[in-house]
Parts: sequence; structure tokens; C-alpha cells
Amino acid sequence: MERNVTVGIAQLGPIAREENRQQVISRMIALLNKAKQRDCGFVVFPELALTTFFPRWYLEDENELNAFYEKSMPSDETQALFDKAAELGIGFYLGYAELAEENGETRRFNTSILVDDKGQIVGKYRKIHLPGHTEHEPWRAFQHLEKRYFEVGNLGFGTWDFMGGKVGMALCNDRRWPETYRVMALQGAEMIVLGYNTPMHYPQAPEHDHLQAFHNHVVMQASAYQNGCWVLACAKAGKEEDCDLLGQSCIIAPTGEIVAQASTLGDELIVADCDFERTREIKENIFNFNLHRIPEEYEIISRPKKSQAGK
Repeated sequence: MERNVTVGIAQLGPIAREENRQQVISRMIALLNKAKQRDCGFVVFPELALTTFFPRWYLEDENELNAFYEKSMPSDETQALFDKAAELGIGFYLGYAELAEENGETRRFNTSILVDDKGQIVGKYRKIHLPGHTEHEPWRAFQHLEKRYFEVGNLGFGTWDFMGGKVGMALCNDRRWPETYRVMALQGAEMIVLGYNTPMHYPQAPEHDHLQAFHNHVVMQASAYQNGCWVLACAKAGKEEDCDLLGQSCIIAPTGEIVAQASTLGDELIVADCDFERTREIKENIFNFNLHRIPEEYEIISRPKKSQAGK
């Protein structure tokens, strides 16, 4: 049985701090039009795709901070993206900063959604592995205040029936943690979609700078193979407000092979045909969970943090 979807990864170049939603949405729609010309049925945008990566600044003004968040999705400003995707018959993944009202509380999440080819939201994920720090640290070359501006996601790692397969979502730092992929694979995920904003430089350990590109791909390639999943990874790229972002958007097959990769640091569309049936060659053989996995030997992985102290 053929279960094939042509996927477009819509990498975005730098977004300036003063760039408004309308300008960004125009760039995204241009990529959607290119995707249509190449027969894509699904397009992936980056993490925090609608704004510059604002956690690199310490912001004390609540109104200034809130301007980077979406109170509803779609909003008046983002509706044009949904309308264009529906007009073209293309589904998409989108990362953004979410300002939510839950049980009378205002909550902030780093969020992504799956939108079908009719412009309807069918799935939502909130980032779980938040990197960075909480307090103002002016000595840094740039801040990384995700732990200050976002809460740990409260929706878990889910999967959705989407585009003919079982699809899961993650965001940026999630991709570095093997549990991210395994939890979704245990729910039958055949494709894992993620966006990221990754700097080229890591000031706390500058000796790792030359490894940023290697580490970016190795975690995703290994996890694609070990879980028999397609991995679709879309970056923000280029020099954004004096911070060099990695780029390297890519499409990874269930064998761990990169089948398409961005070659620029700007707005760019890369395309590949993704056959969900290809996941079976891994899931039914090398990593057949039901046949080979011994979860009773892995209990330490899920112990609470305190019980692991000193182990």
C-alpha cells in the first residue's frame, strides 16, 4: 500500500526584531507557493517562526514581552497563512510563542501545531525540554531565557493521524533527548516533525562550536534509525540580530540517511518524497520493539529525579 507524501521544509532566514507579522507571513506564503509548484502536500516551518528569537534578550516590560506571543491561533495576523495553505491544499507545521489563559491563569508556552490541508488545526504540542537559564546574565554574549519566558509543556508527546501516517511533534532542544523520539515511537509514530533555532556558537563551552553542525544532525539521524521514523527538521538560519543561527534544515529517512538538506542560510525550500511504508523495514526488523525490546531493564530511565541522586 502506498502512503506517500511530498514534504517541503520551509527554512527561514533571519527575522529582525522590528519585522512585523505581516512581513514574516508574506515570506512564509512565498514558500508555500513554491511548495505548491513542487507538488508538496505538507510544509514544515521553524520553531518560533513568526518572530525573531526573542529569548536572547532580557525583557522587563511585560507589554514588550507579550508582543512576541500569540493569544489565539489563527489570529487576525496569521489567518492569511491558514487561508493560503487551504487554498493550495497544503498542510503545515508551525512553531510559535503561545500566550494561553488556563483556569484563570496566564501561561506561556513554546508551541507547535499541525494544520491539515483544509486549514484546520488537528494537533498541538508544547515544548518539554527547555534549554537556557532563568535569571538575567548580562555577561553572556547573548541571553537564552527560554526557562524564564516559557513553562514546561503540559500536553506530553502525542501522535496524530495526519497525511496518511502517524505523526508526532517536537521543538528544538527536544531533538537532543532520545526519550523524545522513543515515547512517540511507542505510540506508533512514523514521522516526527520539529523546528529549531540553534546558534552556531555556545559561549559556555566554546570548544564545542566546531561540533554544532555535527551534533545537530547526529542526534536526529540516530533517533530516526533507532525508532524507524522519518524526521523532518526545519531551522531558522543566518545572522539574526548579531546571533549566527545554524540552519542545516533537513529530511531524514527511517534508515538515518539525510535525503535532503538546505544549502543556504536564508529562506529556502527543500523537498523530498516521504513514504510512510519505509518505516516498516526498521520497525519490523532491526528495531522491532515487541520482539527485541526489554523495558523491564530500563526502569532507571523513568525514575523521579530525586531517586537518581548519587546513582
